[in-house]
Amino acid sequence: MTEKEKMLSGQLYDASDAELVQERHQARLLFQEINRTGDEHKEQRNELFYKLFGSAGEGLWIEPSFYCDYGYNIKLGKKVFMNFNCCILDVMEVNIGNNVLFAPNVHVYTASHPLDAKTRSEWLENAKPVTIGNDVWIGGGAIICPGVTIGNRVVVGAGSVVTKDVPDDVLVAGNPAQVIRPIDNSDFK
Repeated sequence: MTEKEKMLSGQLYDASDAELVQERHQARLLFQEINRTGDEHKEQRNELFYKLFGSAGEGLWIEPSFYCDYGYNIKLGKKVFMNFNCCILDVMEVNIGNNVLFAPNVHVYTASHPLDAKTRSEWLENAKPVTIGNDVWIGGGAIICPGVTIGNRVVVGAGSVVTKDVPDDVLVAGNPAQVIRPIDNSDFK
């Protein structure tokens, strides 16, 4: 298997592999151009986002600055909004549903490193995918950790660190994030 194939399958891989370094470089050139593009050229900036991502639905609205690893592993539904300074480490797929709102400084991580120091010292890493459902609002400064699935109609409180799956229709907050209470979305179903 190539290092990219290992990466995409969640196995330990070498991120310094030439193919992966080149792909990250291409993504950086693209998001740097995006981040330099002013509001007077918002349509051009959006076209660049559509080029960067694996897929994205209508109504995409992302405020710069934005950062990612590869871009092609990011799949967005319709009407996704990301406020200033969001970062998605998309070593594996990040699937984000429809009508999703990110406040400023939201970070989504699929990348991880071995707990074992010997393996980690070999500069090997791995990843787990992240999925975010429909109609989700993620508060400012929240961090979504590798392997997490967030259900539909969820609110993640500002500053939360989400380390495990979140069911539908709840408010979660804290570090680590805990379910605070259910949200009655019956009027919206």
